[in-house]
Amino acid sequence: MALRLLGKKLGMTQIFEEGGQLTPVTLIELGPNFVIQKKTPEKDGYSALQLGFEPKSEKQSTRPERGHAAKAGQSALRFLRESRLEASDLEAYNVGDKIGADYFSPGEHVDVTGSSKGRGFTGVVKAHHMHGVLSMTHGSHEVMRHAGSIGSSATPSRVFKGKKMAGRMGNERRTTQNLRVLGVHPEENLLVVKGAVPGGKGRLLLVSKSLKRSA
Repeated sequence: MALRLLGKKLGMTQIFEEGGQLTPVTLIELGPNFVIQKKTPEKDGYSALQLGFEPKSEKQSTRPERGHAAKAGQSALRFLRESRLEASDLEAYNVGDKIGADYFSPGEHVDVTGSSKGRGFTGVVKAHHMHGVLSMTHGSHEVMRHAGSIGSSATPSRVFKGKKMAGRMGNERRTTQNLRVLGVHPEENLLVVKGAVPGGKGRLLLVSKSLKRSA
């Protein structure tokens, strides 16, 4: 169980590390996150911390949203997410606390979760790298990129589950693990991590300390 902070992908760039090595990095606007609610086993049946990110105007929010955030002394927030934590870990946080990018330190590793870019409805050539069923010779007609046969006839009289076919591609929850933190800028709510993270610019990200590496 790890605390996951909410952030927004700003885009990618590159920096020079010590020794002159050119490294691709992703810039993440991390917070500030506000503790909106504490879930306890006695009251809710489980222990968790609910964090909010990115304020939104009163016109865009509902009365329940504004009332829920007001209990923590905040205006309505666009994103709310829960992180399951041990009951003992909740004692370090209070409702209304602010958590920023300085929660992480340069040199440690993080896991970043987001939704991959949506590619829309795609065929089998783009989605599964199939070659098509026919070559482009005399007689071929609009079938170069088709899937071809998808099953048998009388036996088994059905298409097996998991058959690679055309369909929606992308826009799936993905996690990239063990990304090294190269820079932390609390005054700008900015986190710099090595490599790429899921999703496009402006998409919501969940960032937590790596579960497999401590440094």
